Amino acid sequence: MKRRPAAHDQHVFLLSLWAGLPGVVTSLVLLWLYVPDAKVRWTVGAAVVLVWAFVSLALRERVLRPLQTSANLLAALREEDFSVRGRGARAGDPLGELLLEINSLADTLHAQRVGSLEAGALLRRVMDEIEVAVLAFDGNGRAVLANRAAERLLGVPFARLLESGGLDAGRLRLADALTGESPRVMELNMPGASGRFEMRRSTFRMGGLPHQLLVLADLRRALREEERLAWQRLVRVLGHEINNSLAPIHSISRSLQGAAPEDVESGLAVIERRAGSLMRFMTAYTRLARLPAPQLAEVDVPGWVHRVATLEKRLDVRVHEGPPLSVQADADQLDQLIINLVRNAADAALETGGGVEVSWGLAQRQLEVCVTDEGPGLASTANLFVPFFTTKAGGSGIGLALSRQIAEAHQGSLSLENRGDRRGARARLRIPLKAEA
Repeated sequence: MKRRPAAHDQHVFLLSLWAGLPGVVTSLVLLWLYVPDAKVRWTVGAAVVLVWAFVSLALRERVLRPLQTSANLLAALREEDFSVRGRGARAGDPLGELLLEINSLADTLHAQRVGSLEAGALLRRVMDEIEVAVLAFDGNGRAVLANRAAERLLGVPFARLLESGGLDAGRLRLADALTGESPRVMELNMPGASGRFEMRRSTFRMGGLPHQLLVLADLRRALREEERLAWQRLVRVLGHEINNSLAPIHSISRSLQGAAPEDVESGLAVIERRAGSLMRFMTAYTRLARLPAPQLAEVDVPGWVHRVATLEKRLDVRVHEGPPLSVQADADQLDQLIINLVRNAADAALETGGGVEVSWGLAQRQLEVCVTDEGPGLASTANLFVPFFTTKAGGSGIGLALSRQIAEAHQGSLSLENRGDRRGARARLRIPLKAEA
């Protein structure tokens, strides 16, 4: 049988006994040799032994009491009781410095605990107030956390979610959301709402175990708001353009009644011009609204850029050579896009007598084409891509809108900005090297 080692207090007591043993033995031997009275010898000897035992016990208590006090303080800290402090904490004394450090640790943990509680309360308040459903699932796919928006979406109160260790994701109709690609748009049919939701999923650890955090954003309100704004913009633009043509037509038609033949001919010419303008407007709108899907094929970037640059005859467009690249795209649509950008840059450069440069390169595994001009620059970038908005006399206002639509159809982007090094503007087109249809 393995012998259990002695406790620390037993070691201290035995060491104190061993430390006093030589003196006690010497005292008893001297008493036995030099004190003839047996009664005195036994009385003094007993007193020496009792003092020896009492001092050893006192030494044991003196050593163990501070250790027990420190252990009790640390136990209180472990139980998150930060109100207990050790007395006698002072510098310059080994025991006092130990208590001083324990008290300092208690203050630090108390401050961290209060901060954690406040941060947790704030996080719970934020989660309850946001309109996005947030849920957490453990490794077995059972719900362990849900905010108010999630309760409304699922039609299940949070208390029931936690019953029997949480409801299974399958019963909550969210099993598909815990697998597959993230983020993505999903069609959900839930008790609280049905429609399209944007799903985002991430992982975290709680209690040392992996969990999944699921965020479901209802897209219906955002889509309805965007749809309403789009209709408002469409009605405003159509109403403005149609009224601009119908108002003079109506006015001239009334004035032609009983007018002289030469006035009739002049009025009919005005009516023809306004009707033609209205027809061009509707044709431009139809062109913008019915952009066909891109037909992807391999396009040689250097040849494409040089070909488009030579189409501008009003000035010489400089081409800054980039790396030999090819891109999967619709060549006709890309021609239309760059032609619009070069034409706009040339219009700006002709105002100041500057030049136009086209360059390309590779940025973040995307093709980046820049059209830079030395014109007056952009006074405002707020309405550049608004359909039918133009600052040029005789402009249709669909060139940049159509160009951006082509770029986005190729999963790319188009942006305009003022140049930082000198006067002028820069159009920046980015499209993936291998776009998907």
